[in-house]
Amino acid sequence: MQRAGAAAARVLRGARTPRTGTPRTGIPPVRARSASAGLPCQGLVYERHGEPPAVVLLKDLEVPKLGDSDVHVKMLAAPINPADVNMIQGTYAILSPLPAVGGNEGVGEVLEVGSRVTALEPGDWVIPADAGLGTWRTRGVFPEELLLKVPRDIPVLCAATLSVNPCTALRMLTDFETLAPGDSVIQNAANSGVGQAVIQIARASGIKTINVVRDRPDLPQLVERLMALGADHVVTEEMLRKPEMKDIFKSIPKPRLALNCVGGKSTTEMLRHLQPKGTMVTYGGMAKQPVMVPVSAFIFRDVRLRGFWMTQWRKDHARDQQSVAAMMDTLCQLIRRGQLTAPACTEVPLHDYKAALEATMKPFVSSKQILLL
Repeated sequence: MQRAGAAAARVLRGARTPRTGTPRTGIPPVRARSASAGLPCQGLVYERHGEPPAVVLLKDLEVPKLGDSDVHVKMLAAPINPADVNMIQGTYAILSPLPAVGGNEGVGEVLEVGSRVTALEPGDWVIPADAGLGTWRTRGVFPEELLLKVPRDIPVLCAATLSVNPCTALRMLTDFETLAPGDSVIQNAANSGVGQAVIQIARASGIKTINVVRDRPDLPQLVERLMALGADHVVTEEMLRKPEMKDIFKSIPKPRLALNCVGGKSTTEMLRHLQPKGTMVTYGGMAKQPVMVPVSAFIFRDVRLRGFWMTQWRKDHARDQQSVAAMMDTLCQLIRRGQLTAPACTEVPLHDYKAALEATMKPFVSSKQILLL
């Protein structure tokens, strides 16, 4: 976000949230645009935590002077993710200093670089290297280390949605179980951005997917769309408890990996289909209910329960740029080959942000809202 003065920076450094004691992001707060600002810039700002869109305002912002190690970026597109909403609500594990510009993901074009910037040049496309950048803005000046270069030969919507969901999907598919072609994975929230990426990445690797979704009025259309992405089986949460599930495992092995983004009874039922010594990875809790596991699953089947947070993975690999580069290259190669596409998206002009935020928070929405900047 915009750079504050030295005194403000000293106050913010190491600040902690009043509610949880969680360290805030190190991004200084946004400042309203001054009369001397040379370039027009707008962004979606929240000055207090609360329910969007009520606490989010479209404001004029200042574009700070370019420093030697800074990059001036024109943002092109930025999605609205559940974590963005949680940060505005004040319920996420990391919170930006207030007032803050929303958005943790997106793609922009480099307009100008400082004299000490070596890895970027005007015309390059960049995405955030970590959470908290504040991407819901038309322009911004950011330190070079907060940006990652991405190729310009991939679709802009793929680039805008690259740093969160596809990375999460790839890491969960590769970091917890050694899967081979013919193995299977079961996941809930299969119509989510992560779920759609899991289906496609697994398909490209020859891994079968069993995809759990909530029942809904447009279920046939959703099943058709997920099957078109490469899903092998799509079932509802209610079907998990039915004998018909046995028919699925006549043609494919029981999964060694389960991916949970929901919690509650749905997760408990999904866990029953996991192989002995299999792993369930929880990366979300959309139902806002605890993960409940029968004791017998631990004793007699030795299942493993793990958690995953992409932000933590990036922190753990902050000094391992080779792993980060390899991950991004793998995903971009899949995109170039047509094996990984952007999730179903609805493109929304920035001034229609209220409708986009409202749509994001509605149930049974399978289309990601993308702000065009």
